[in-house]
Amino acid sequence: MLRMLRMKRRSRSDNVATAAIVAVLVLIVHVTGLSEPEGRQQQQNLRVGFYSKSCPPAESIVHAVVKEAVLSAPRNAAILLRIHFHDCFVEGCDGSILIDNGDPSERPASAHSGVGGFEIIEAAKARLESTCPGVVSCSDIVAMAARDAVFLSNGPFYEVQTGRRDGRVSNQTLAADMPDVNDSIHLLKSKFRQKGLNDKDLVLLSAAHTIGTTACIFMDTRLYKFNSTGGSDPAINPRFLPVLKSKCPRGGDVGVRLALDAATEFVFDDLILHNIKNGFAVISSDARLYDNRHTKQIVELYTQNGTSYKHGKPPSFKAGFAASMVKMGQIGVKTGSEGEIRRVCSSFN
Repeated sequence: MLRMLRMKRRSRSDNVATAAIVAVLVLIVHVTGLSEPEGRQQQQNLRVGFYSKSCPPAESIVHAVVKEAVLSAPRNAAILLRIHFHDCFVEGCDGSILIDNGDPSERPASAHSGVGGFEIIEAAKARLESTCPGVVSCSDIVAMAARDAVFLSNGPFYEVQTGRRDGRVSNQTLAADMPDVNDSIHLLKSKFRQKGLNDKDLVLLSAAHTIGTTACIFMDTRLYKFNSTGGSDPAINPRFLPVLKSKCPRGGDVGVRLALDAATEFVFDDLILHNIKNGFAVISSDARLYDNRHTKQIVELYTQNGTSYKHGKPPSFKAGFAASMVKMGQIGVKTGSEGEIRRVCSSFN
């Protein structure tokens, strides 16, 4: 009997100790945020049709503004796609890049050099405010505008989950870890992994460069300072190198722009991946996708045709891109009582 009593006391003591350990672990997870990858918990509050009752015309209003912008200047499609990427990679998809309150804000950061389209987002916001004041967030407008820009460029249409709220933080120092055009493949992979994106996402989201341009300022290292001898990137096809150098000569105008996919500059297709495979990538970060075994396999997977693919129908590039865009749009979102709904996208309330 005495032995049984001791065993019961020990069991009761063990249970108390176990409960205490669990409580501590729960507290650690809560404080450090180790329980979920970035944005996983918040994304549960995102849903397709979030504004179906509170602002039914929200998506059609954004689409109309984007269509006007793309018809007036086709390059606006790439601009709107890029602003979504840059927004999501700093502080999550919360519209932090839209804030324009001088040097402290994120917008002037060197990592965002060349990012534009802010006036298009503001135009959409103004129309929404006149119809549904204080309802639709700027971060959701950015996400919907990117989707519509892709679709209007012959790309896929995909459903955008909405319900994001706008962040209250915007500081250019937070943009320091943005993927850079001269990053190695290992650094690019690392930066994407930190956002919960894998190698497939890296390849497919990089393929957004199928539309848009770059400036010669981003070509100097690749063309003239790639190694210690001051040579060019050996990954550039020998037939393509003189073309690039003629557009961006040493000491020339760094503001000159060149298409990332010259053959179909304004058409959203998979030609950019074929260019990467054949040494015709324009910027270094695209070419680096062929430096690593895993990313190289993904590029090759999406550049096979039906006759060369041995496992049935090859995967759809457009469907894959759409899935990666939805995934990217969930990074670090703020929902529920977090953040705010800005009245003007460039200013905190």
